[in-house]
Amino acid sequence: MSATTDTGAALPRPKIDFAPALAPFLIALIAAPLIGSTSTFITLTFASLAMGLMLFTMASGFTLVFGLMDVLNFGHGAFISIGAYMATLVFAPLILWSQADSLALNLGVILLAIVVAAAVCGALGLVFEKLLIQPVYGQHLKQILVTTGGLIVVEQLLYALFGPDTIPLGLPTSLRGAFHIGDAAIEKFRLLAVVVGLVIFVGLTLTLNYTKIGLLIRAGVENREMVEALGYRINRLFLAVFMAGSALAGLGGVLWALYREQVHASVGQSLTVLIFIVVITGGLGSIGGCLLGATLVALVANYAGFLAPKFALVSNIALMVAVLLWRPRGLYPAGGR
Repeated sequence: MSATTDTGAALPRPKIDFAPALAPFLIALIAAPLIGSTSTFITLTFASLAMGLMLFTMASGFTLVFGLMDVLNFGHGAFISIGAYMATLVFAPLILWSQADSLALNLGVILLAIVVAAAVCGALGLVFEKLLIQPVYGQHLKQILVTTGGLIVVEQLLYALFGPDTIPLGLPTSLRGAFHIGDAAIEKFRLLAVVVGLVIFVGLTLTLNYTKIGLLIRAGVENREMVEALGYRINRLFLAVFMAGSALAGLGGVLWALYREQVHASVGQSLTVLIFIVVITGGLGSIGGCLLGATLVALVANYAGFLAPKFALVSNIALMVAVLLWRPRGLYPAGGR
């Protein structure tokens, strides 16, 4: 045969769609001349970035569970509330550490609160998955009804345990105030929130794309029978994913409680709609889309709050509608969603 086949030819690489990633820059470019003051624009933009990464931290658990398990967990907000209350339980006996003029002690209190909240929410996620999620796998309507009921039950239990009053949660001494760049103010705690959010994003991306456990989980989503035939128990992998999603919600609850400097049993329920908007805007099941959606939601909320406070009340809904008219499946949907 004279004809030869080039077996070494590289497979064509999928094209990367950069258009959605440019959306935050476009919004900032439009808002800058309307805001006018450069210092105010910088302050609002950094505040939006911090808020967006906190929303991403909470929403990442939701999109992780849906993207890998095909489970719509509307009880996700319950773990946010539990995480926030865990922060109050950790801060109360360590008030001297929190009030000390020591960055190390202050960060130690926050780190301990994050670890406790993640551990408790992860353990409760195991119970939640066993009791409520397992019986309704593959049934989205029942998942929404059951998990929403779970959210209501948890909220009422928190009222019973901690009372109906809002509990104050002051920031540690070293994280109060702001750094000043000219006339622009960068709040210290928001800088910490940005760092934590970015670490979580990088950690999730690396775990899902470059580790064996991530490969097994993604393979289990595509072909459950094949993974089980290789000797892996996919139910345990999915349970671990749900526990991780619950732990991320608890971690986000700690950050949000410190951001608002108060805790209330309804905090999770009030954030559930916002988190759902983030996930829908970014694309169901996509970690990168979740980060982009959270950033857009925060930018629009903060810019609108400054420029048109009345419009800010509906700005997130307007953003979601605009995105879905442009991209009906969200900005960066996971394959097949």
